[in-house]
Amino acid sequence: MSFGKMNTLIDLITTQPIKDAEGFANKGDTIIASIRAYKEDRHGNESWKNRAIFTNASALFRFRAIPGIVVKTSMVIVCDIGRYNIVSVEDVKGRGMYTEVLCERMETSG
Repeated sequence: MSFGKMNTLIDLITTQPIKDAEGFANKGDTIIASIRAYKEDRHGNESWKNRAIFTNASALFRFRAIPGIVVKTSMVIVCDIGRYNIVSVEDVKGRGMYTEVLCERMETSG
């Protein structure tokens, strides 16, 4: 993956409950990393046909592995278009150099 294709800035976010001063729990976002990634939207091409088990995935993000950070399905990716729930996380070719994440777009109400 060439660096020129990684032109989408993303934030890798974990959502954890945060208690306010009165003791009520609110959803809080904590940014784990802000990185550049390759983004591919879902289309009817051959690579998406091979990912048929993840029918609800609407985007693929590929980025360099971040030392010391384990990407989990409980995390969220935020880019300029919107928020994405992580459906699947995979190490590309098992080398530990790149991480491939299948995501589905979160629909906002309002």
